[in-house]
Amino acid sequence: MRTEEVLAAIATGIWRWDDATGRVTLDAEAARLLGLPAEPASLTASGARSHFHPVDWNEIQGIVSLAVTEGTLAEARLRIMNEKGRVLRTVRARSKPVVRTLPDGVQVYELIGTLQEVAEPRPGTAIEGGSITGDWRRSREAFLLDAGRALAEARSTAEVLRVASSLSMPGFSPDGLAVFSTSPSQEPLRIVGLLGNTLADADNFAGLTVASDYPASEVIRTGRAIYLPTAEAYKERYPGIWPRIEPFARNSWAFLPLTVAGRTLGTWMAAFKNRVAFSPDERSVLNTVARMLAQALARAGVTESERELSLGLQRSMMPTLNTDIPGMSVAARYVPTGGGLQVGGDWYDMIPLPGGTTEAEGRGSGRFALVIGDVQGHDVRAAGLMGQLRIALRAYAAEGHRPDAVLSRASRFLAGMRQFPGPDSDGGTGAVAPYTVAGDDSADSTMTDEEYEKTGPRFATCLYMEVDPENGTLEIARAGHLDPVFRMPDGTAFIRQTAGGLPLGIEADSDYPTTQITLQPGELLMLCTDGLVETGGHDLATGWDRLRPVLEGDTGSSLEELADALMGVVHGPGSHYMTGPLPEHREDDIALVLLARDGSQPRADRQPPPRRTALTIAQAEPERIAGARRQLRDLLHDWSDDEQVDAAVLMVSEMVTNVLVHTDGDALLVAEAAGERGDRRLRVEVADVNDELPHRRRPGELASSGRGLVLMEVLADAWGVNPRGEGKSIWFELYESEDHEPDDSLPGRTRDVGAPEAGGPEA
Repeated sequence: MRTEEVLAAIATGIWRWDDATGRVTLDAEAARLLGLPAEPASLTASGARSHFHPVDWNEIQGIVSLAVTEGTLAEARLRIMNEKGRVLRTVRARSKPVVRTLPDGVQVYELIGTLQEVAEPRPGTAIEGGSITGDWRRSREAFLLDAGRALAEARSTAEVLRVASSLSMPGFSPDGLAVFSTSPSQEPLRIVGLLGNTLADADNFAGLTVASDYPASEVIRTGRAIYLPTAEAYKERYPGIWPRIEPFARNSWAFLPLTVAGRTLGTWMAAFKNRVAFSPDERSVLNTVARMLAQALARAGVTESERELSLGLQRSMMPTLNTDIPGMSVAARYVPTGGGLQVGGDWYDMIPLPGGTTEAEGRGSGRFALVIGDVQGHDVRAAGLMGQLRIALRAYAAEGHRPDAVLSRASRFLAGMRQFPGPDSDGGTGAVAPYTVAGDDSADSTMTDEEYEKTGPRFATCLYMEVDPENGTLEIARAGHLDPVFRMPDGTAFIRQTAGGLPLGIEADSDYPTTQITLQPGELLMLCTDGLVETGGHDLATGWDRLRPVLEGDTGSSLEELADALMGVVHGPGSHYMTGPLPEHREDDIALVLLARDGSQPRADRQPPPRRTALTIAQAEPERIAGARRQLRDLLHDWSDDEQVDAAVLMVSEMVTNVLVHTDGDALLVAEAAGERGDRRLRVEVADVNDELPHRRRPGELASSGRGLVLMEVLADAWGVNPRGEGKSIWFELYESEDHEPDDSLPGRTRDVGAPEAGGPEA
């Protein structure tokens, strides 16, 4: 038997398409498949094209070009049309392009291949629309790769369903999708997602259960897919449910199980207006998509459960701010990182203090405490320690302790939690021994880094501030935390140096000195954790430089708007333009609290409010002199003459040092800058409790002291010494403008006044 006879017996025709001559040669079977008489024929390219669906013919051009380039087979499914435009059949064309070069150097190709009628759909059920034109295997693999990538990136159930609805399957895209789900504790069939229908249409499925005579229910019960290529097949197999399905005007349905780890989670339904025969290739694609969809839904369910758990934990740990504070406003923000967790080791709190109000009066009229802190780490253990520490702080505050006592007790509480189960002397694991800080020889040297991270000791930084809304008094105790930031009514912002101690948990018995500050009307206080400052490759210095323009530029904004602007610097759209100099761009939890004392903004025709700052430097804290210099520079950051700023810093350093060296008391520094910009007056006063007045000396060339008053005579525009009832104060003034008129009404103000010649300590 000849080859042509064998091919004819299996309904396979042979065709040849010569691109150089534009002729298409067909054998008898190929001619029959194209709707011609069953005899060999030769057609022009345009004549052959008239027998194919126009869409298919246009697409096959690209398929052939790709096959010529890659040297592979060109495979396509083509619809054969009659003179009336009716689809007669669908054929599969497979051909091999043979490229040859003409004498003039032009390359042409000749296609030699076969035509074979596709067995499905059955006669009378031809597919309407959406033919498969292209290399089926290549199209399927590309589609599945794209679908897998898109579903893998979906993070929620809604996003998974949105991705599923956007999938364009090669050759047969459904126009109606639904996901049905159930659980052992929930027998009713539940619609998780819909596409191509409205929620009102879902009412047609109300009352369906897993036991109902419905395809989705049967798939859940059996775990096997159901394909319904025609409406007649649906009606015949499920007559009871068909009246509810008929109004949707669909013609083909596929119900596939959503199975994960051998457990059927639900059913995925794909409905088609055009008839689909569900060939083996099409079923393979649908089954693969169903498996990927099931995995994506399972991952999204776990992620949503974890997110809900994290959000619940965050809501239970984060306080609700009391905004009804007479004369004050407060705002706060919290942004955790924690590797995807919604809660971390940072926290803030607002605690009503005893004695400030009765229950009937409400929380807003009495004293309260603001707390901000950061537990070491960004994991679940840090969040757990944060919750315990926050409760402990609330308990100590409720007992009426002062800020220093609250932090001391909190440090003892956290240090007492530093225990872990370790090997006992006999090599067992039942003993519980305290874990010392890093560097202690008694620490268990056999502990791995991972074990240390999970069970080792952790510390926490904290700032506890007691607030009296009536007079704006703030009493601050600090445990290794960042200093607060103050913003003056004119917009000047600076870091306010405060006394502090070790972070909580480092030592069981730690002292935490307090600093008392008065928040004036119109002033604002910012408390934050280091995540707001150091995130994005910044250290404390460059991070503060990044935040300062925002804090000073939003003087007319509400606290809520200012809080959003500060968070936007770190996590906003433009944050990647403000990265720092450090190579490690770490992320960290962020807690932010803003407190403002109400006060009207100065009008343009009024004198701007003066800038004031005060600082106490104890005998045991000479290192705070450097903080006083920094604070004065921040106060004068926009002073027009830099040399005057340097002179003021030098005189302050000299005055404070004299108090610490020549007296037994502390130094109280008060600085005030008042007036219009460009014509301001700076007055700095340093007071102590010693009644002995300084005297002028004439130090020799090699003397190490005695130049204090000489410096003030040279550098200050005015200076003097004011005796007090108990102690004295030394002051000086600097004028930003040479034409500045001194205010003679100020107490003790005498221009170029010297101190007594004798009777006091050396200056």
